[in-house]
Amino acid sequence: MTYPELVGIAVLGLSTLVSGAAMLGRSRAVAPGVPLALGGLAILVGAIAWRAEPDFATWAFVVGGSLLLPLAVTAYPRLRWRNPVDFVALVVVGGAGLFAVASLSLTGPWGRSGVLLPTGVTLVVTCLLHTWWKLERSDGTDRRALTWMGLSLASTGMVLFFIAFALDGAPGRSTGAGILYGAGFALFAVVGPAMYVGLRRPEVVDVRGLVVRAVVLLTAVVAYMAVYATIEGVLELLGGRPPSVGTIALAAALAAALFHPLQVAMRGVIDELLFGVRPDPLGAAGHVAENIGDDPALALRVIREALVLSYGELRVEDVVIATSGTPVTHTRTLPLDIGDGRTGELVVGLRAGDLTLTPGDKHVLDLARPLLAQLLRARLLADQLQESREQTISAIEEERRRLRRELHDGLGPRLSGIAFTADAARNTMREDPESAAGLLRALRAETGTAIREIRELVYGMRPPALDELGLISAVRQQAETLRTPDGRSMRITIAAADLPPLAAAVEVAAFRITVEALHNAARHSGSQVAEATLRVEGGELVVTVRDHGTVGPPWTRGVGLTSMRERAEELGGTLEAGYAGGGGCVVAMLPLSSAGCGAAW
Repeated sequence: MTYPELVGIAVLGLSTLVSGAAMLGRSRAVAPGVPLALGGLAILVGAIAWRAEPDFATWAFVVGGSLLLPLAVTAYPRLRWRNPVDFVALVVVGGAGLFAVASLSLTGPWGRSGVLLPTGVTLVVTCLLHTWWKLERSDGTDRRALTWMGLSLASTGMVLFFIAFALDGAPGRSTGAGILYGAGFALFAVVGPAMYVGLRRPEVVDVRGLVVRAVVLLTAVVAYMAVYATIEGVLELLGGRPPSVGTIALAAALAAALFHPLQVAMRGVIDELLFGVRPDPLGAAGHVAENIGDDPALALRVIREALVLSYGELRVEDVVIATSGTPVTHTRTLPLDIGDGRTGELVVGLRAGDLTLTPGDKHVLDLARPLLAQLLRARLLADQLQESREQTISAIEEERRRLRRELHDGLGPRLSGIAFTADAARNTMREDPESAAGLLRALRAETGTAIREIRELVYGMRPPALDELGLISAVRQQAETLRTPDGRSMRITIAAADLPPLAAAVEVAAFRITVEALHNAARHSGSQVAEATLRVEGGELVVTVRDHGTVGPPWTRGVGLTSMRERAEELGGTLEAGYAGGGGCVVAMLPLSSAGCGAAW
């Protein structure tokens, strides 16, 4: 045995030993892990001892390769010796392996050369049939694990077969042949890691896709060899002698020209046999464009069915909007630009046997993504509008409840008292005029109080100054009364360009926000200078209030700041408050088209 072959066998033994030891960490993998690790150890020891003790090394090779490794394959992914088929397979594999080990000490027709070949065939056939039977009867994780093992064994076995086929008839064991065989043995080192991956991480990649590619490649290679051999044989038969180098090169070029088309055709055939018909990208794109609709769930189902995908999901900022189909392990995520700084994601599950999205799938999804993004943006805007309406209705109901409470608990009893006092004054007017006069004075005071309460209620709904003076004059009137905590008068400048007629809700919100911001400047800025600016910009009324105070700690949201922000948001606007330009600054953006009712209160 050449040095390259020993190196390849040593690599195989080490990989198998490490993989088997790693499998022992799982309780259900002990049965296949023990013989796998021991088999790898025996092969590694045999490769190391070959030069010094070839007989011992041969014994180690047979123990590891004919007994322990086949037992590991039979017990993988779990040992079920109570099952009749599994039990028979274990008995046959174990018996054939022990017979192969015992044959090392026999001579004559039952010696080493007469036993190893039939026992090897028995082991290969038994393991092959048993693995096939387990694949047919298993599902879920066991089936994926068996597929990983079967793919690795079949692929490496075929490579070794091709190496032996290519070297058939080569004189002796040349250095080149030893290197090829060593590479073939080393390639078997992937079997142990594949078995480990099949148990621990079978979902790391869709192994069915690897199976399809391996089968397609193997079929194309065999067909290529057959076409080349046929062409060469026909040329030799017609010419009566072996063809020339140029003729062989021409035949190889002709066979090579058929290699890629054969792969494409075989991929389509195997895909259809194993996983069903794949969609036509052009037809799928047309179907998606015609039927995507305005419902995210329906649009997702249309895309999934058009591309024959198993699963689809729409997310907006990690919130699932819609799903369709059955979740799968292997997915791909595509971004969606919804606008306004918001992002979405389209998650699609890969078809069985696909390792990634095909170019046709990508093209269809690239066409569908802008439509989905537009659909999600429309849905989000509709949800925001509905939420705004609900907030407005809630604000109206809350204000109605407040007015009912004020009228029932405050003004109602006061008016009832006025009525009773009037009755008492009338009853005592003739007999005791002085008492009646006192009652009338009390009646006058109560009436004045009731009038003030009514004015307060009216002012709470809409300040009368807005109707009497207008927005800017009403703000100036309020600003003239403001003072700092130490009693100094505030010097407030109010600037406003020609404002268009404003909706009642916008006018009330602008008044309340401006006055509240000026009150905050008077109480907290430490300065007696402030400016208020009202202007129209881009379809919005922009209210800006600045003071000349010093920069202090960050603002905390109190009742006033919360009230201003709520008034702006009720109209669909925004409000920002903080420090800017050396002092406090409040900026409110109020859409001029707003007609919300909540802000009118």
